[in-house]
Amino acid sequence: MNTIDLHVHSNISDGTYTPSQLVAYALQKKLRAMALTDHDSTDGLAEAFAAAEGTGLELVPGIEFSTEYQGNDIHIVGLDIDFKDPEFAQSLCRFRNSRDIRNQKMIQKLQEADVDISMEQMTSLFGSAVLTRAHFARYLAEHGYVADMPEAFRKYIGEGCPCFVPREKVTPLQAVHLIYRTGGIAVLAHPMLYHLSGNAMDTLLVSLKKAGLVGIEALYSTHSRWEENQVRLLAKRHDLAISGGSDFHGSNKPKIDLGSGRGNLNIPYDILRNLRHRRNER
Repeated sequence: MNTIDLHVHSNISDGTYTPSQLVAYALQKKLRAMALTDHDSTDGLAEAFAAAEGTGLELVPGIEFSTEYQGNDIHIVGLDIDFKDPEFAQSLCRFRNSRDIRNQKMIQKLQEADVDISMEQMTSLFGSAVLTRAHFARYLAEHGYVADMPEAFRKYIGEGCPCFVPREKVTPLQAVHLIYRTGGIAVLAHPMLYHLSGNAMDTLLVSLKKAGLVGIEALYSTHSRWEENQVRLLAKRHDLAISGGSDFHGSNKPKIDLGSGRGNLNIPYDILRNLRHRRNER
């Protein structure tokens, strides 16, 4: 019981397990620690902490910020965040508001495309979850407008599609600074998914480290051995700690399992210990 998972989503964002169910599953998988990192939300943390109390599972309070950098969607994971800090909560509220405005515009575009959808219908189906495009894709699939979620992105809500609406996003620098200011550990999530050139990635990492970046996610479900090694080289070049997580979403990513990814992911507890050590050195 020495493995961990530092990138996990519940149904508060775009996963399918409740925070309590995630804790139960982490115990079933014999994880030593798990970070709940919902998109732009900490609403599931209280439930997760209550479920983990007395179980032996170390629950790491986390979040995953969706940010924009030079036209690229960049995700920043925050670990050990002080989610009860008033300034953090206020900033997070502003981030959520920008997402809400985007969702209202997307609903309007879908209605104009003859889709029977409303915010009331979305809320009825998904409750208080932070709505993402994955929720819209599930709605379209479950109501027969598309055969599956990937088709929803291709036909309706993917970038360049008729119902796509860009969202005003925070920058990676803003997200890293907010995590750093509240004593958390800022990590660049799944860097190989951004397909940045070597120079562009180096430039990004230099600026993020100045803002307080501590780590980079090398151990990740979709990384090949070559990609993992490339991220490790980036970490070494920029003096960053290694992080790791499955990016578990339940049935929304059915081939990705908690703690083990596609079956070959193994994240030792030392990864978390080193991230905390590097944070404390700053």
